[in-house]
Amino acid sequence: MSRRSGILEFAVLGLLRESPMHGYELRKRLNTSLGVFRAFSYGTLYPCLKTLVASGWLIEEPGSAPEDALAASLAGRRAKIVYRLTADGKEHFEELLSHTGPDSWEDEHFAARFAFFGQTEREVRMRVLEGRRSRLEERLEKMSASLTRTRERLDDYTLELQRHGMESVEREVRWLNELIESERAGRDKRSTPDGSTQQDTTSEETGGLPRHRDPSRPDPSDDTTK
Repeated sequence: MSRRSGILEFAVLGLLRESPMHGYELRKRLNTSLGVFRAFSYGTLYPCLKTLVASGWLIEEPGSAPEDALAASLAGRRAKIVYRLTADGKEHFEELLSHTGPDSWEDEHFAARFAFFGQTEREVRMRVLEGRRSRLEERLEKMSASLTRTRERLDDYTLELQRHGMESVEREVRWLNELIESERAGRDKRSTPDGSTQQDTTSEETGGLPRHRDPSRPDPSDDTTK
């Protein structure tokens, strides 16, 4: 399995965990909710769905509305197939959610993982965020070293483009620092009016996100961070 097809399978399983969908709905959600999949076509999605069905992680069901099937029959088309996650598929997705290896820190995979952080355990979120930050810090070091070596040979526009790329990575590192600090703060106990303490469960439900987000901060699927 290629890395890119693995990301697609992960995203499909995650979306179907929310509710059953047919292919058109899935593609729309992949395009609108997970921008990293804007370039995917039906020619890529349906083989992925067939693979997941063959693996026992999805089942195919006919459209639930009788009038839809009738209309499709009259028009000479097949009724839409609805894809539903199986119990084995749910278990497999949960295993994927717990994975925190280097692949989960890469540009495309990180964007997909982040989209499902609301379903991910806090410790796993922390490992993915810290791994992503470490990867970007390594990238910054390489970019800086390369710029130092080639600065004298670059024209003004190429030099500005490289600076822009570095600034984009720096912005994402700052964004990751903010998320990591919010996750850590969510582990703290808060005081109650009677002086006792209890675990702050709100941050667990919200995924540790800061309460006030700066809209200018980059999206993790932003192509400029790649």
